[in-house]
Amino acid sequence: MVTAYALLLLNIALLVVGQIMWKIGLDRLGGLHPHNALQVAASPWILSGVLLYGLATLLWLAVLSRLPLSAAYPLQSLAYVFALLLAWLLLGEAIPPNRWIGAGIIVAGAFVIGLR
Repeated sequence: MVTAYALLLLNIALLVVGQIMWKIGLDRLGGLHPHNALQVAASPWILSGVLLYGLATLLWLAVLSRLPLSAAYPLQSLAYVFALLLAWLLLGEAIPPNRWIGAGIIVAGAFVIGLR
């Protein structure tokens, strides 16, 4: 079981880092618009995020082969919490109190789901 949860944590990490890479790539290109869609698609930041999402998908398949979906999928919601933290720490995004409260609720829910 420890291996399954380690795989799930790595899956979450890859998803979150992929999102951060996409955000950085889009910010550097001024967002996605019809005139720069090919440039966005060819961006190393965007392509790296896609690669991480592909690896995360393979890990997700490994997780699903080891854990019930009813446990694994709700725990994957921790990706929202980690993304919020990294957006705040790395990207300098302002996080309003309602998002912090929501993240706390997600953590509490993950804790409850993890109880046996």
